[in-house]
Amino acid sequence: MFELNEVFEKLQALLEKKGAKLYSFEISESEKRELNTEKTDFNLLRTIYDNNAAVSVILSGKKGTAAGNDLTEEGLEKLVDDAMLSAESSMEDDANAIAERQTPETFRTGPWEADMNRFYQALSILLTQAKKDYPQVNILQLIADHTQTHSLYGNSSGTRFEHFDGVYHVTVEMSASDGEKNTGLNYMGLSTYDLDTPLMEQGSIRSHFEEAQKSLLSAQIDGKFEGTVIFTPDCLGEFLYSLESNYMMGSVIMDGTSQWLSRLNEQVASEKVTLTLASKDLRITEAQPYTSDGFKAENVTLIEKGVLKSFILDLYASRKTGRPVTKNGGLSAVMEPGETPLKDIIAQVDRGLIVGGFSGGEPGANGEFSGVAKNSFYVEKGRIVGAVTETMINGNIESVFKNVLAVSREQVWDGYSALPYLACGGIVISGK
Repeated sequence: MFELNEVFEKLQALLEKKGAKLYSFEISESEKRELNTEKTDFNLLRTIYDNNAAVSVILSGKKGTAAGNDLTEEGLEKLVDDAMLSAESSMEDDANAIAERQTPETFRTGPWEADMNRFYQALSILLTQAKKDYPQVNILQLIADHTQTHSLYGNSSGTRFEHFDGVYHVTVEMSASDGEKNTGLNYMGLSTYDLDTPLMEQGSIRSHFEEAQKSLLSAQIDGKFEGTVIFTPDCLGEFLYSLESNYMMGSVIMDGTSQWLSRLNEQVASEKVTLTLASKDLRITEAQPYTSDGFKAENVTLIEKGVLKSFILDLYASRKTGRPVTKNGGLSAVMEPGETPLKDIIAQVDRGLIVGGFSGGEPGANGEFSGVAKNSFYVEKGRIVGAVTETMINGNIESVFKNVLAVSREQVWDGYSALPYLACGGIVISGK
């Protein structure tokens, strides 16, 4: 392991020695202690070390970047040389800039030291509980780790951020079987600081086991109809990313293709939708305390009761468009829950789907999407009939968030986001 503060000083001195007047960089080192199972038996315990460095320089309006994992003096010098060479060969752009100085700060999040004995016990309880509660579900693989990361960010404006973070991760791959009948694969992931709450009750772990077991009861949809779709928190996250990409992110604001370009502070979604990037909420364990541009992260409200409050613009997009920069590192989406329990939302569905995943291409500029509903269940007259396969859904991303029928009281915090179940109408559902 390197002494990261010494590496910081050496890298900064190298940049200034080689004539870089405008620059930023981030260096990090991590230690991952990983446990793996094959089915339900632990078969691997290993420790993985990693180093990373990324440098950005601006020479006469020309920006160059370089990244690598060699933190030796030779590696750092090559990194700086590569960034300088990249800048010299790039196009000049007045929008390239380094963020103004931020007050130096050290951030500490999560359990820095791993308690591997307690973690092993928590994982063993999870495996035992899964076998007891969901006997038809087979855990094909469980990968769990504690990752300890030390990061330093600096720039030519005098900003210096330091971050110490420790976090536990759990990823499970599962399927269900009953005799000769087998379901497809189901996956889930959890990032957490918490070893006190049983893992089965964190994130979406229990709901994924329930989905896998219920998938043994199949249903058939014939033909095509327009119905209600209930997006699970996992699937809702996919659709929120598409919403952000098509309507709010810097690329579509800069090129003018966003249909929300001139709709700031206007109603763009249902009043039931409030969406925030909440980097300061410690339940979002994957949120970063500072952005890649070098701003201290702030909570940002994107949509408030259906009204568009902010776009998602990094420093470059901000300078390019003349709009405010978004001081948030992402991976922190929080949608406010509603007041209706999920069971009551399902009971109100005449005909539709509960959709746990989506496989399809990125929506077009007009927001139209079409793809296969994965890990999904057919609902008819308020009752879950069974799991479906080869079922398509298509509609419009903007319309999904306009035509909201209900938002669940339940909200899933998995360390990456905090999302409810969302029911919307007007989705075309197509069976065989």
